[in-house]
Amino acid sequence: MQPSRKECRLILMFLSLMLTQALGQSPSSEALTRHTISVSGAKFLLNNAPFPYTGLSFFNAIYNPTFNKDSEQRLAWLEKFRKQGINVLRVWCQWDNKRGFVDSSPTSTMYEADGRLREVHLKTVKSILADADRLGMVVELVLFSQESWRDGIRLDREASDQAVRRLAMELTPYRNLTFQIWNEFSERVLDHVKTIRSVDPKRLITNSPGYAGFLGDPPHNEALDYLTPHTSRQGAGRTWEIAPQEIAYLLQRYKRPVVDDEPARNGTSQFGGPKEATSPYDHILQISRVWQLGAYITYHHDMFQTGYGSPAVPPSGVPDPEFSPYHRQVFEFIAMRERYVNP
Repeated sequence: MQPSRKECRLILMFLSLMLTQALGQSPSSEALTRHTISVSGAKFLLNNAPFPYTGLSFFNAIYNPTFNKDSEQRLAWLEKFRKQGINVLRVWCQWDNKRGFVDSSPTSTMYEADGRLREVHLKTVKSILADADRLGMVVELVLFSQESWRDGIRLDREASDQAVRRLAMELTPYRNLTFQIWNEFSERVLDHVKTIRSVDPKRLITNSPGYAGFLGDPPHNEALDYLTPHTSRQGAGRTWEIAPQEIAYLLQRYKRPVVDDEPARNGTSQFGGPKEATSPYDHILQISRVWQLGAYITYHHDMFQTGYGSPAVPPSGVPDPEFSPYHRQVFEFIAMRERYVNP
């Protein structure tokens, strides 16, 4: 019986991977970046010096035409983020959900259905990493999203294994990078951790385990280099009090870095958003209390969720720190981190 075309492709991919591994760990294992992120205990390091990990949700970064017009344009945006205290971008590989988010589309994904990587998007990720490295910045790259999964956009087991392995190999030379396996999901987390470590043992790996308030399963948390829960949102009560308690619990139990990765935000009540108006001071208080614990934050917002042309979304589709007075207040506080955090 003759193998099908799909089976032939998978056989060729497998043979290619085996040959690459026989010749070396990755297509190019020599570092292409000057900066390396690592952890020590419950702290992040960059080039072995303390690193005040401070993230920004920029899920559509790979697929945004303004941000990726050219390196000069991208560097200008990165510098703008950095001046507001941001040194990490949280970026998604899968941006092909059907929710109408800015820059989302059926082609806004890193993966072909059989697990092959889309070269144009892979090239963009590498360019983002190279430009971020020039400014001492880091990218947390989310491999899979529950939004795509729940919209029926899923790689099968074999394809997802191939996708994770190939991405880990391609990005081995970029050391200003961490992998977050899922956004708000936990399917085959340990399998993917094992795959990544087989290719790149030193890559930092995390996972966002589920919806707001779910802090992860112990076996998963123990296997990860740092934790990135999505802390409780407004439906649970006073988030600026509840979320720091959740972060403190994780720090105490797991003794590794914890990032308040996608905390309560402002804006639309859709997609887990607040049912009533919020204040910038809600976020400022929560950020301050998380910092005082010795943990880290990613600023989450609504600057992508309601599509181009809506009042909440910048015309560029980039999460511009100066776009609204609301966000500007929070960014101004984040930029003064050194003033408010104990040495």
